[in-house]
Amino acid sequence: MSKPEPGDDLRQGALSAAPRPQVASHHPVQKSIPPLAWAVIGVLGVIWGGSFLSNVILLRELGVLTTVAARALLASLVLWAYVLLAGLPVPRTWRAWRDFAVMGLLNVALPFSLIVWAQIHVPSGLASILNAATAIFGVLIAALVFADERLTRQKAAGVALGFAGVATVIGLEALTRFDPTSLAQLALIAASMSYGFGGAWARARLTGHKSQVAAAGMLTMAAAMLIPYALWAEGVPTLDYLPATWAALAYLSLFATAGAFLLYYRVMPVVGAGNMSLVTLLVSPVAIVIGAVVLNETLEPRAFAGFALLAAGLMVIDGRVLRLLR
Repeated sequence: MSKPEPGDDLRQGALSAAPRPQVASHHPVQKSIPPLAWAVIGVLGVIWGGSFLSNVILLRELGVLTTVAARALLASLVLWAYVLLAGLPVPRTWRAWRDFAVMGLLNVALPFSLIVWAQIHVPSGLASILNAATAIFGVLIAALVFADERLTRQKAAGVALGFAGVATVIGLEALTRFDPTSLAQLALIAASMSYGFGGAWARARLTGHKSQVAAAGMLTMAAAMLIPYALWAEGVPTLDYLPATWAALAYLSLFATAGAFLLYYRVMPVVGAGNMSLVTLLVSPVAIVIGAVVLNETLEPRAFAGFALLAAGLMVIDGRVLRLLR
């Protein structure tokens, strides 16, 4: 396993400049979210918010498995090109590639496939609410695994406010359409849980690798899992697609996957797995804004109320505003 060079991740420099809360010696210092990390989380929310629209466009001409496999393959090629040009060390141990394979399953192959398939059957509002449950699972799983990410009252209150904000933006009546017997809705819950476990696995097993190598290895293993199944189930792609389809695939591969995962893995060691999962609370509002701009959809007043709740939840989790008020 390759060792990171000084300054390789964002634990050094601007992110580490934020003050750490003082705690008793028998409690590990809890992970916090420095200002620059909040900016990165916001960027990720914007990027991943656009992936819902891209999925809808791709599903007009591609199958579910082909969509996910192509996204993983193209993103991995871009990242490996960067790794080779930059001369970064490539892990050669079976343990490293085993870790990449597990991460590829938990963070790419399984959740991507479940979400894309569910978008065929589940209304986008309900899908966004269920996808936002990733923050809930992420915080809970991280609290069980890592001593420095325990579930404090403040963090629990902030997550609850953020989730309430997402539900308000989409419309609380969407919750009444939840049907436990619906495979599509259960698939979205399973995807959220998979992301939660994937975030914990990434922090535990991948922080010793450079972020570019970790992302490339994970996507490579995910593509290796998906491509044979996609060819068997959906056949060889024709490649005779509309320009909009190619544009959507390029966005998903270059920005929502390759670029986003680079940011994700750079910040993960700093803020922790549970805190990183909070990005999903931003995805749904961003997706609604994109729909309003691109598809001329009208934002209802409840959307602004939802944004206010979401912002309040993020501020409670961060804690700076509460400290100033005190």
